Amino acid sequence: MTTKLTFGIVLAALASFQSMAQAKKFTMEEAVLGLRGGALMPDNLKQPQWRSKTVHYTQVAGNSSSIALIQNAPADKQTDTLIYLSQLNTLLFQKDSLKFFPSYQWNTDDQMVVAYKDQRYILEQQSRQAWKIVQQYTLPSNAANVTWDRACKQLAYTIDNNLLLTDAFGKTHTVAQSTTPHVIYGQSVHRNEFGIHNGIFFSPGNNFIAFYRMDESMVADYPVINWSTTPAAAKNIKYPMAGKTSHQVSIGVYNILSGNTVYLQVEGPRDQYLTNVSWSPDEKDIYVGVLNRAQNHLKWNQYDARTGAFVKTLFEEKNSKYVEPQHPLFFISSEEFVWLSQRDGYMHIYRYNRNGRLLNQVTKGPWLVNHIAGIRKNEKELIITATKDDAKERHIYAVNWTNGNIRKIDNNPGIHTPLVHSRGEYILNAYQNSTTPRSIELLSTQKGHVKTLLIAEDKLKGYATAQVENVTLTADDGTLLYGKLMKPHDFDPGKKYPVIVYLYNGPHLQLITNSYPASGNLWYDYMTQNGYIIFSMDGRGSSNRGFEFESATHKQLGQVEMKDQLAGVTYLKSLSYVDADRLGVHGWSFGGFMTTSLMTRYPEVFKAGVAGGPVIDWSMYEIMYTERYMSNPGENPKGFELTELSSKVDKLKGHLLLIHGTDDDVVVWQHSLKFIDQSVKKGIQADYFVYPGHQHNVLGKDRVHLMQKITDYFDLHLK
Repeated sequence: MTTKLTFGIVLAALASFQSMAQAKKFTMEEAVLGLRGGALMPDNLKQPQWRSKTVHYTQVAGNSSSIALIQNAPADKQTDTLIYLSQLNTLLFQKDSLKFFPSYQWNTDDQMVVAYKDQRYILEQQSRQAWKIVQQYTLPSNAANVTWDRACKQLAYTIDNNLLLTDAFGKTHTVAQSTTPHVIYGQSVHRNEFGIHNGIFFSPGNNFIAFYRMDESMVADYPVINWSTTPAAAKNIKYPMAGKTSHQVSIGVYNILSGNTVYLQVEGPRDQYLTNVSWSPDEKDIYVGVLNRAQNHLKWNQYDARTGAFVKTLFEEKNSKYVEPQHPLFFISSEEFVWLSQRDGYMHIYRYNRNGRLLNQVTKGPWLVNHIAGIRKNEKELIITATKDDAKERHIYAVNWTNGNIRKIDNNPGIHTPLVHSRGEYILNAYQNSTTPRSIELLSTQKGHVKTLLIAEDKLKGYATAQVENVTLTADDGTLLYGKLMKPHDFDPGKKYPVIVYLYNGPHLQLITNSYPASGNLWYDYMTQNGYIIFSMDGRGSSNRGFEFESATHKQLGQVEMKDQLAGVTYLKSLSYVDADRLGVHGWSFGGFMTTSLMTRYPEVFKAGVAGGPVIDWSMYEIMYTERYMSNPGENPKGFELTELSSKVDKLKGHLLLIHGTDDDVVVWQHSLKFIDQSVKKGIQADYFVYPGHQHNVLGKDRVHLMQKITDYFDLHLK
């Protein structure tokens, strides 16, 4: 018996060893680009969409010789071919110009819009596979911010700083024309904060366009240098730094029929923020979140869309730290809307009537709503994604907006991304988790799972991926902190390993989720293949844990976050297989700020660090973000002094590499140059590397070079 048992153990060990020996290792290119369009990217449905009213979903399918747009109905297994790519080529070009099916969207059940280069076609289905072109638009080659009306009959767009409209008859209107390079129409404003991502807002009946007008003339010029020409050329941008003069924004309303424009009569300082523009269903009113520059007092104001006159303030919201509106109003009927607010400490849904009377708080609890994905009007239900079951996951729920009854619709762990039919009956749900690259299922909002449409192959099988352990630690105030520990595939508990701490730990980002790959990033797996342990954790200040968790860092960015990351270091040092003398730290953007902070404020902890695109001095960062989390430099001088890092360069003891893109217009290049300048003046040997022509992130094939540079630096100092 003993002999058999021993022999069995030997066989098991041998099998394990053979498995490790056979496991493939990632190349750097696979680790960096494999999941970003490379060979390791999980399979997916191509362009899935719901038809406008009938309950059919469509997708692009087939191989190179038989690519087609097909449709399915949830109730049966029949697949109908709507149009082959070859037919589309004949219809549009009379030849084979298209090799792939172009992007499309449904206009009505019989019409869809097809986009190809600067052409937009409205195609109408005549019979089963017969289509005709009913409208064609040719956009100027330099058109940007292209926005369709809700019926996909008209489209607005910008050329340079001007706003134009092509109507359903093909006539082009100049909605707003700039006479100066510093006045901009129809584009996103306030540097894309407050949930703002566009500047053109068609009314529900498509008779009006609301649009942003931004005057940047009072903002200081900031030079961004183009080093690819000889001599190098400077391009001045407008970059409003904390405490300085900000741009001024107003909102115009263009009447498409009359050609007249009015501007909303918004009272208050010109540098306040106008956010989350929302139309009433009857097109009579426009609602705007008006936020003061200090970002602690929000007014939801109603304006007459035809005259621009102020009607009234529906409600107000104040907070001693900050108020951050992120979502427009969502109308559930002609007389009621819901709005997402953090007023009780978590992002929840509140229901109002059009007069601004609060009817009820729809969702409640120590969890938050991420997104309103759809509506079931007859059942008075909203389809939402939320963190109700797990802060590291996103699940789909239906919630009744009158009584708050909530029920979960999906059944599997992980991150769920729903595409909801317009009537809310069915959902195309794509989800992932640590063991599921991608699965797409058809859900009934009433009955749950209907059928599985795709289960993506795990293309990482056979690779030596990391052993991933979920870790829960405790901050100094008792708050739970979630992290991941990534060990080598052939981990040996008897060895001592160098460890790299990867972090971000800033607002609006969460690193630790139940998603694919299990590590969170194939570069982590690559590093574990090469003898490292990787540790990552979301400390206080990061996203999806509620207002108290995120705002714990208010007016002192980096300080609480460093405490939490050092709690992670204490945990790492408690592990027998961690070499405490070979710890590294790496992060980008806010993570670059954190890396530099840790290397200078706690110089004995990390032997090496790599800081990418780091904020060095918050007074040199943009107003909107900085003044929310740090206040105005004049009102919080101690906070800005505490977090300014170039003055602390003489504390640096370990090896620090700073990396920056020369064209960075988010965290401008001057940040890391300021740190290097002080390094030279104080005789400190910091390391430095720049990426010419790159902005805030190094993307594309050059990212392989970047990650090799980072890897080589850690190999040099930690191996």
